[in-house]
Amino acid sequence: MPVAARARRYAPASAGFTLVEVLVALFVVALGIAGAAGVQALALRSAREAARMADGVQLAAALAERMRANPVAMALDDAANPYLRLDYDAAAGPPPAVADCYSTGCDAARLADFDLSETTRELKLRFPRGRVLACRDSSDAEASGVPPWSCNGEPGAPLVIKLGWPDTDATDAMPRVLLPVAGGHA
Repeated sequence: MPVAARARRYAPASAGFTLVEVLVALFVVALGIAGAAGVQALALRSAREAARMADGVQLAAALAERMRANPVAMALDDAANPYLRLDYDAAAGPPPAVADCYSTGCDAARLADFDLSETTRELKLRFPRGRVLACRDSSDAEASGVPPWSCNGEPGAPLVIKLGWPDTDATDAMPRVLLPVAGGHA
């Protein structure tokens, strides 16, 4: 038998891809693209949450610095300390308005009221459904790892700032930032 005839006899019937192979390849590519899109969405959501957390920490730290800058008010006992009256829920309404201390001099109590007014205004702008609370608290986090909104108010407990906001699908704000401001004293 001639060589050409033998080569034809062993040659494959067709050269190229079948329709099934093309469809399987397209399915695998589509799965890869869908997976990449899912990872991208998760990364964007995580970046947004990290930015919100950084914004919340910055807001709580700014209030803590304002409190430390007013040692007269901070030295008052807990019943008279104006900072310990802070419990503001931005979803409940507009923040209280207080005359500013920039143009006029303020005593320690008015300065504290101004600080709280500025903080609640910023909370309303940055976290429209957020909540901020200043209290004495030494309680532990719940089993979920989230600190409770309630404060035990024990004498000697540290003064803390709690700031939180709801998840996108939640209705109630949950504490996300717990910042100790000062050690405890009665």
